[in-house]
Amino acid sequence: MADEKRAKRWKMIVTLVTFAALGVLIYAVRDQIADTIENFRQVNSLVLLLMIPAQMFNYDAYVRMYRHLFGILGKKIEYWRMMKINFELNFVNNVFPSGGVSGFSYFGLRMKSEGISTGQSTLVQLMRFICIFISFQVLLAFGLLVLAIGGQASNLVILIAGSLATLLFVGSAAMAFIIGSKKRINGFFTYLTRFINRLIYLVRPKHPETISIERVEKMFTELHENYMIIRKNPGMLRMPLINALVANIAEIATIYVVYVAFGQLVNPGAVIIAYAIANFAGLVSVLPGGVGIYEALMTAVLASAGIPPGVSIPVTIMYRILNMTLQLPPGYYFYHKAVHTGLAVKPTKVS
Repeated sequence: MADEKRAKRWKMIVTLVTFAALGVLIYAVRDQIADTIENFRQVNSLVLLLMIPAQMFNYDAYVRMYRHLFGILGKKIEYWRMMKINFELNFVNNVFPSGGVSGFSYFGLRMKSEGISTGQSTLVQLMRFICIFISFQVLLAFGLLVLAIGGQASNLVILIAGSLATLLFVGSAAMAFIIGSKKRINGFFTYLTRFINRLIYLVRPKHPETISIERVEKMFTELHENYMIIRKNPGMLRMPLINALVANIAEIATIYVVYVAFGQLVNPGAVIIAYAIANFAGLVSVLPGGVGIYEALMTAVLASAGIPPGVSIPVTIMYRILNMTLQLPPGYYFYHKAVHTGLAVKPTKVS
């Protein structure tokens, strides 16, 4: 009885926090929503509808990437079940201001209902980001080439694209180096956990070890063991890398559709580089959905590539608002349903 009351209280708290976070997001983009409604008079609505199939390709690519990565670890997940979880993850990452940390935490908790351990789900999320980063580098090179052909590859754009490519490469290599050794991964994350515990101890002096170091070591030891499965046969990452590339191309196509709807045929290279920069910055932003930082960076990069703010600002704002409109309602529905079933629905048996 006590457990049942505690579960109901937990569900109520999560629901209230979710509504509060969603309210903050809507308040943060209220001006952008008004601008989008105003700009509908200027666009070709039929062309704008092409956003829907472009986004469907994006969702499909992410789902296939997740399924392939879990398949490498010997875990099979039914396609539509993974699609629902992907919508939930998009909702969490857009609504909760944590720079992507909420997504990692939620994904680990959510995948337990599929019989997948925290170490496995953490590794899949890491590999998902690495695949996306690698595909970013391919797209950055292509974007620079297209800009150069159009005579718009300024020194600033080359510097920005080169810096991002270097950062992504170094970051991916560093992560692979850390998780590639049991000693290194345990040493790094044990030190990080102790540091976080010391910070928490300042506000909770009665709890010297809020995060269990033993549990952290166990989880990251498992993560290392699963990573070694992939490292022994890197060819298994071919399909996830292709899926990551398709996902990014579909998202860039979505942005370009909005330009076409505004009657603007801009250099696609500029859109590619601006998308890569803004997306990376939005990932590390602690604001919900990277609001403000995403739009500002995208507009600045596009301006440096020769696209005036008078064109890029309304396009970026409309893309962001319509993209959230497509993602958040189904994401909230599946997230709400998962929370109120205790995130413990039995996994579908896959043959």
